[in-house]
Amino acid sequence: MENISKVWMGPLPADSPYVKPFRLYYIQNGKEKNWDLLKVHDSVAIILYNTSSKKLVLVRQFRPAVYHGIITSEQGNFDNVDLKAFPPSLGVTLELCAGIVDKSKSWQEIAREEVLEECGYDVALERIEEVMVYRSGVGSSGAKQAMYYCEVTEADRATVGGGVEDEIIDVVELPLDEARRMIQKGAHNNSPPSCLMGLMWFFANKAPANV
Repeated sequence: MENISKVWMGPLPADSPYVKPFRLYYIQNGKEKNWDLLKVHDSVAIILYNTSSKKLVLVRQFRPAVYHGIITSEQGNFDNVDLKAFPPSLGVTLELCAGIVDKSKSWQEIAREEVLEECGYDVALERIEEVMVYRSGVGSSGAKQAMYYCEVTEADRATVGGGVEDEIIDVVELPLDEARRMIQKGAHNNSPPSCLMGLMWFFANKAPANV
């Protein structure tokens, strides 16, 4: 996961299948304004709870955007990055199982595929419950994300997970007490807001009372 030997920046190709920057112009109260935006894919995120182990199932992965953000906050730029001073582990996050919407399938079907590919659980479509739909990156992309909830058991495990193609993803079974600490006042996480919101929803609506 953290076996990264070199990092550098380059221009964004115009044919990027994931990110398209542009400037939007609009007139508000008679005044022309503009805003720089990114067109990105909509996405799904899934809160997974393993009822056999009584643990939440999350994913751990290296996120270049997080790594870049940490370094530029610390040294003001991304030039000549010292991998010893800034180990790649700084960019590793703990997140909900998630994926982009880039197929002609229902969002629920895409969520089911992500659960299998990333976490290794093969579940029936009807077991994936919609929690909420909201907008992420409201200052930059405004993309839509749908959050789902699914309970799994060891009997549902079909593979070890870890993603597909060149993805490098670790599956993490997180004890509930550790998950609670992630959303306590004063907590510092590398996790995105959707993950923390999903944990809060789980504890408010699904967490067993005796665990």
